[in-house]
Amino acid sequence: MRRWLAVLVAATTSLVLVSLLVPLALLVRSVARSEAVASASRAAESVAVAVGAVEVSAMDEETLRLTAEQAGASSGHPVTVFLADGRVLGAAAARTRAVDLAARGRSLTAAAPGGREILVAVQGAPGGTAVVRAFLGDGDLDRGVHRTWLALLILGVALVGLGILVADRLARAVVRPTTALAQVSHRLAKGDLTARATPQGPPEVRTAGLALNHLAGRISDLLAEERETVADVSHRLRTPLTGLRLEAESLTDPGEAARMEARVDALERAVTAVINDVRRRSRERASCDAVAVVRDRAEFWSVLAEDQSRTFALDLVPGPLPVAVPAEDLAGCVDALLGNVFAHTPDGASFRVRLTSRPGGGVSLTISDAGPGFGPGDPPRRGESGAGSTGLGLDIARRAAEDSGGSLAVGRSDLGGAEVRLLLGSPVARDEQRLDG
Repeated sequence: MRRWLAVLVAATTSLVLVSLLVPLALLVRSVARSEAVASASRAAESVAVAVGAVEVSAMDEETLRLTAEQAGASSGHPVTVFLADGRVLGAAAARTRAVDLAARGRSLTAAAPGGREILVAVQGAPGGTAVVRAFLGDGDLDRGVHRTWLALLILGVALVGLGILVADRLARAVVRPTTALAQVSHRLAKGDLTARATPQGPPEVRTAGLALNHLAGRISDLLAEERETVADVSHRLRTPLTGLRLEAESLTDPGEAARMEARVDALERAVTAVINDVRRRSRERASCDAVAVVRDRAEFWSVLAEDQSRTFALDLVPGPLPVAVPAEDLAGCVDALLGNVFAHTPDGASFRVRLTSRPGGGVSLTISDAGPGFGPGDPPRRGESGAGSTGLGLDIARRAAEDSGGSLAVGRSDLGGAEVRLLLGSPVARDEQRLDG
């Protein structure tokens, strides 16, 4: 924007200066030529007065010669006197047709090689009409004009430069607060809800800054209200969990009771994690050991796999392998993906969990099953499911992967069913990416 404003001001200023300075330059040349002609005319007329006032004798001839030479020296223009008898006094000059025309009694100005002749006819001079000639060279006509034009050119360039400088200053006063507003908006887009703009610059930009601050505050209020609402809804689950725990404790079979209590404990921990998670104002830069978390959740689901006669394979590389995901979030991802396996595949269908390291840091978590797979077309989108579920499991895993700098991919496994591959970034790569951003 600063460049465009500078170009615009330079163009408009140049047009104004050209329309002003060109006529002024022509006027300067015209005035200079008029002054030169007037100076030569005064010199010729002063000598013409002397010619008409003396008798042309030997002494008078010398006086006229001296008068012509003095007039030429003082004016800077050679002065020549052509007497009627053919004698020539003063500066040497050839008798031209213009001199013959002036000898008929008519003063005139005529062009001559290298300049102009200013001819003054002196009628009543002894012996007939005499002619006084003052020669005006081309250099005399334009004397001082080029220096004046150069001064005008320098003035024009200086005015254009001054205009560009002022335009750049004004543009900076507009661009700088606008750039600051853009930076604040980018910070808000990245999740930094504490970003606020400092109102500055023109009134319109200050108004935009105040509006952006109001919008950021309103977003923060709405998100806080939504967190509390979700936390309240999650907290309501504690009441049926309490009843479920009492039912588990009343079971007569100690083994069955222990298993039910363990699952109730796990569900209660999940509810508590949801409440704590939604009340966090922003995503913490937490990390965890992916090997430990995946092993723990796989052992939890292995009990249900044994009950349903499922073949379960766990392939973990030696740890620890840090990933840029909180332990609760990674556990939620594994639970969501394994929950999909149990929910959407028949009893007895085998599945496999494989965790490998990635070059440059991070891990690759692959969960494969021998079920029917995703079917034709793209995998379900968020909130959509063809099996009566909420359709959020894959999206939960995808968002966790993208927050860590990774991604999620789905396809068909070598077991014949679905395969979900979760790529998780390392804490070091995540921090470097945020610093670069």
